[in-house]
Amino acid sequence: MPDTGATSFPISDRNRLRRTHERGRFDKATVYDILDSAMVAHIAYVIDGQPFCTPTGFWREDDKLYWHGSSASRMIRSQSAGVPVCVTVTHFDAIVLARSGFHHSVNYRSVMAFGTARMVDDQEEKRRLMDRFVDRLFPGRSGEIRPPTKQEMKATSFVVMPIDQASGKIRATHVVDDEEDYSLPVWTARIPLRQVLGEAEPCPRQLPGLAVPPGMAGYRDGRLLEEALREAFDVTYPD
Repeated sequence: MPDTGATSFPISDRNRLRRTHERGRFDKATVYDILDSAMVAHIAYVIDGQPFCTPTGFWREDDKLYWHGSSASRMIRSQSAGVPVCVTVTHFDAIVLARSGFHHSVNYRSVMAFGTARMVDDQEEKRRLMDRFVDRLFPGRSGEIRPPTKQEMKATSFVVMPIDQASGKIRATHVVDDEEDYSLPVWTARIPLRQVLGEAEPCPRQLPGLAVPPGMAGYRDGRLLEEALREAFDVTYPD
């Protein structure tokens, strides 16, 4: 489905939240922020009545999601003709320990996106996507590395899924207990969780005198991974 200019996704039985409706987000700004600050998605689909769910690298362009995989993979083969899929992404933000097991929880940001996925067959488009996938994560890097070989092109496939519908869901609260439980002598807390980048470890066989490329400047020691990914997306896809 092309970008129609709508700022929110349509709501139907497929993407409507059944519980905790206040956590739902259907505006594209929120949904896309969650997607664009993630590196891995889980792709759910059905083959001959058997459900599967495959984690893979992915990225977004406008209202479309792309992901890659081996040309021999079951997921790629099954999606070549166009099949309905559900793509999910989750950021795990905190552990919440309450005064009862029922109220223990986690804080998170998640997205479920629905659409029909198909194989990208055009070879020129495949070549563009190979560069785009690298540059989406590491701006400008496709121009710094060697081009893919014919064998690498043959061994790699890409899938595109126009986003028909999507919903985000966010929990960002502290401990919430039943009122009568607050007097219990139980230790409770919210423990934040973050994916933090470490210091780069250059390849032992790297040629001397090579500086860190400008496109990698956002991947600094101690920075949040999601911040680096969001910044990389903004550089590769400027407004």
